[in-house]
Amino acid sequence: MTQPLVVAVDGPAGAGKSTASRALARRLGFSHVDTGAMYRVVGVLARERAIVLDDDEALGLLVGGLSFAIGEGERLLADGRDLTDAIRRADAGELASRVAARPVVRTRLVPLQRALAAPAGVVMEGRDIGTVVFPDAPVKLYLTAAPGERARRRAVELRARGETIDEAALARDIAARDRRDSERAHSPLRPAADAVVLDTTTLTLETVVDEMERIARARLGASRP
Repeated sequence: MTQPLVVAVDGPAGAGKSTASRALARRLGFSHVDTGAMYRVVGVLARERAIVLDDDEALGLLVGGLSFAIGEGERLLADGRDLTDAIRRADAGELASRVAARPVVRTRLVPLQRALAAPAGVVMEGRDIGTVVFPDAPVKLYLTAAPGERARRRAVELRARGETIDEAALARDIAARDRRDSERAHSPLRPAADAVVLDTTTLTLETVVDEMERIARARLGASRP
């Protein structure tokens, strides 16, 4: 069976993963998968169904029956339902971080994420792609940025969608999410040992994507026979 060509992009919220990963996928002619969106779906659905986020039995039943697909325009479909807009609201990230700490959720979602990898090549972003989902990926990148800059970027993004944002509160939420993601026992957020770490704090998007493309093409070329 042909193994997919995977560019794994990990890092904390607000580091620029989604925008940069999407741009990189276009340059490489690869598909793009945002695995964080899958955890957001679980969080949003759990809230809809009044499931307590540390109730592993209920969460297990929820994720056990879920199926995901990428629709037109990279719309995320869960059991055929388009939840793309719902999972991009400010509170969805907090919900995602909380359900992502539950091993029962991660155990179910990891194989689904692997199944979304296209043999022709995929740029897959998340928090444990290079360490857990595709530990043998030929390209591993870890994007980070100063906490204040990450909060500023996220606030700009949410305001562009018409949301009213308290940037100080957002910064506190991001810091709490960083702690939860990096300290969880199952698949903590951290760079893979062989990942290239890019600090994007002072870099333009174009510069970030240029560097990601340079690294990806060099490593993909080296990985091919």
